Amino acid sequence: MQKKAKYYVVWQGNKSGIYSSWEECKKQIKNYKGAKYKSFANNEEAKVAFSKNYKDYFVKSNIITSKELPDYNSISVDAASSGNPGIMEYQGVDTKTKKLLFHLGPFKQGTNNIGEFLALVHGLAELKKNNSDKPIYTDSITAISWVKKKKCNTKLEKTKENERLFSLVDRALIWLNTNSYSTNILKWKTKIWGEIPADFGRK
Repeated sequence: MQKKAKYYVVWQGNKSGIYSSWEECKKQIKNYKGAKYKSFANNEEAKVAFSKNYKDYFVKSNIITSKELPDYNSISVDAASSGNPGIMEYQGVDTKTKKLLFHLGPFKQGTNNIGEFLALVHGLAELKKNNSDKPIYTDSITAISWVKKKKCNTKLEKTKENERLFSLVDRALIWLNTNSYSTNILKWKTKIWGEIPADFGRK
């Protein structure tokens, strides 16, 4: 099946504009702190979005009301995997400033789901350690489900290459089963808000 084409609007980046491939978009946001960009299903939607500035499009339009904006007094977590399984890493950032709070990896023979799960548990542990009442955002429904069930339902087999990764999974499960927390785990609304602040920029 042919992959459906996407268009990318870059409001703030090395060069703003509309791009017809992720590779071109990535060049404009790479190493640009606070880049503002979003993907669209077709060129017409992209043109409408680009005709407005970022805040106008996301805040003043009908797409987002003030009540639908994320809670920026929070942390966000995400993972990235080159291959499935493949080289995986995960991180957590301050949602508002994108300041890096933690980063682990790369790990060999990992999956994105495992990374998202570990990132979420790591974030919960950090918040509890710092007595913080901030909520935590993830864009992974799978990670939220695994954390709530206190179970990592991966089908990935344990090997010598990913031994280190599975030891972290075991530690995460022990933490979940021996700790209580009141942190609100929130789903990041990617379709409305764009990529999660902890995103690695690989699409």
